[in-house]
Amino acid sequence: MALDPPEEEVTRPRSREPDGRAHGDPEVTVPPLSELLGRVARGDQDAFSDLYDETSSLLFALIKRVVRDVSISEEVLQEVFVEIWKQATRFDSRRGSAHGWMCTIAHRRAVDTVRSSDAARRRDSEEGIRALEEEVVDVQEEGVLRIESQRVATAMRGLTSPQSEAIRLAYFGGYSHREVAALLDIPVGTAKTRIRDGMIVLRESLGVTS
Repeated sequence: MALDPPEEEVTRPRSREPDGRAHGDPEVTVPPLSELLGRVARGDQDAFSDLYDETSSLLFALIKRVVRDVSISEEVLQEVFVEIWKQATRFDSRRGSAHGWMCTIAHRRAVDTVRSSDAARRRDSEEGIRALEEEVVDVQEEGVLRIESQRVATAMRGLTSPQSEAIRLAYFGGYSHREVAALLDIPVGTAKTRIRDGMIVLRESLGVTS
């Protein structure tokens, strides 16, 4: 049964004594991690707090080695402990140690964060490049389309049907290359090729030089 994580906010890792005792609690001995996880699985918030105190520094260091950024690492650490709280019932000591189980969750979450960030940067970069390419093409072809409509209409007859259809949508319909591709149900690359080849034919027919 899924449990709601404790309302207590997960903060920065706290240091502990070498024997596992928290500073200021010399007579308190922390139970084994597997025992703490078992209690967390039953909804024990005190056990969850002890588990956090016992492992957060280690998990934070592991996450930071992957993510690098401190503030993002702190966010990932909180996500990791929320996942530990929710998934504690799935821990099976017969299949591995509690320490290894938690480190696996932390490492996976850190790697996912880095991959997501990299993918977002690549996506933004690719979108920017595509937009720039389309803008450059539009500027280059603007001179062709300014020629009187009768001459353009005559020159258009020299295009293949696919080229003519793509150019009419792009330059007379005002659709982007992606929209042209969607309307014609063809790949974006094919739409760009038809438009480019068609514009080459129009330039030659109209005597327009680059």
